[in-house]
Amino acid sequence: MVKSKRTDWIKVRVTPEEKLEWEAKAHAGGLPMSELIRQSLQKVRVWNVKDRSIERERTVQIARIGNNLNQLARWANTYKSALDTIQVITYLKEIRDQLKQLKYPPKKEEVIDTDDD
Repeated sequence: MVKSKRTDWIKVRVTPEEKLEWEAKAHAGGLPMSELIRQSLQKVRVWNVKDRSIERERTVQIARIGNNLNQLARWANTYKSALDTIQVITYLKEIRDQLKQLKYPPKKEEVIDTDDD
């Protein structure tokens, strides 16, 4: 694979403290500053309004599920001797396993909000 030659420049204003921090990170990683910045930007996920609204709704739904699970668990703990408790606990475990399988957007070290609200 042939690499393109990097010819364009991007200038960024930073405080002296930020510059020292970035230089220290680059040095610690054995990287030139430009490579540190390139690698860091590859880990950023930019959110747009649609992404945020979907994620907000997903969070609300999961919170509701969590509240319902807490109510069921409280009931099961109150009526430990009842035969129905075994069935409730079985359902709780199934729900837990299904929640673990929920897929979220890939985790990124940093998220940049592109909206000004």
